Amino acid sequence: MMRELILKNRSYRRFDEHTPVERATLRELVDLARCSASAANWQPLKYMLSNTPQRNGLIFPHLAWAGYLKDWPGPVPGQRPTAYVIILGDTRIARSFGCDHGIAAQSILLGATERGLGGCMIGSIKRDELRAALEIPECYEILLVLALGHPAEQVVLESVGPTGGIEYWRDADGVHHVPKRALDNMIVG
Repeated sequence: MMRELILKNRSYRRFDEHTPVERATLRELVDLARCSASAANWQPLKYMLSNTPQRNGLIFPHLAWAGYLKDWPGPVPGQRPTAYVIILGDTRIARSFGCDHGIAAQSILLGATERGLGGCMIGSIKRDELRAALEIPECYEILLVLALGHPAEQVVLESVGPTGGIEYWRDADGVHHVPKRALDNMIVG
């Protein structure tokens, strides 16, 4: 069951923008992150939630989408996320956030997948512009943005081919292909 959930949890970048994600759902997802592991149990992460078209519109222009897809600037209107969770590090609690935000993001995305949602973890962020747009206080470091919604694309895993290329691509039908290295190539010793 866990394997199925992990395999279904892909980086979705196109969504059904007409199907909203409720704020209560976002709170439930953040609660999963809240209950997840935290280095030294410091719990330095904070979360900004967005699920309205107006607020989502303030976030979207400050994100970069799918670096390997050079001719694709990101989802078009109608296919944009209907919700975001911005993961922040509270510098009043800690100066370094280690891998806490990765653990939190994975917990949120697995919870989203379990609820039939999809998401994408975005680290390529115009942080200064996003901070200004949302009036995020300086005490919070912007760590990640999770784009969420009901997936409007198919993402499939592929084996890495003989060239060793790991770049994802879209085929003529718009299916998103993601190469993964073989298990035997991942285990050392």
